[in-house]
Amino acid sequence: MTAKRSLADLPVGTRGIIEEIRASGNTRRRLLDLGFVPDTAVEVLRRSPMGDPTAYQVRGAVIALREEDSSAVLVKPL
Repeated sequence: MTAKRSLADLPVGTRGIIEEIRASGNTRRRLLDLGFVPDTAVEVLRRSPMGDPTAYQVRGAVIALREEDSSAVLVKPL
């Protein structure tokens, strides 16, 4: 069994399944609206040259998130 990890901790080119959103309020609502929903596959596409934000592919869309937001998304690496 693979342990849960923060989405921000996944290396570029890897995929995971979203297990939990540990954010609240507007941040939680925004993540859910963007497609970061439990049991959804997500792939880390690329990081900016300075390391933040990072581009993720989720539900057919490419979404860039700051590390503070992506660290609230827990995934099971594939």
